Amino acid sequence: MKSPLLYAQAVLTVTAAALRSRLESAVQQAKANGDRGDSPISTVVIIIAAVTGAILIAGGLAAAYGRANGKLNGILGG
Repeated sequence: MKSPLLYAQAVLTVTAAALRSRLESAVQQAKANGDRGDSPISTVVIIIAAVTGAILIAGGLAAAYGRANGKLNGILGG
C-alpha cells in the first residue's frame, strides 16, 4: 500500500526539480539575449491612454465653459 505522504513528497521533489531546471534555463537565456527594453505594444497603449485622457479633460472643460459662459460674463467684467 502506498503512503499518500510519501507520494506527495515525491511529486513535490519532481516538481521542484523541474521548476529549478526551467528557472536556470530562463536565467541563461536572459544572460545570452540581454535586455530587450520596453515592449512597443505597452508604449503605444500608454500613449493612447494619455492622449485620450487629455482629450476627455479638454472636452469636459470646454463643455463646462460653454455651459457657464453666459453666467461668467457679468462676473469677469465682460
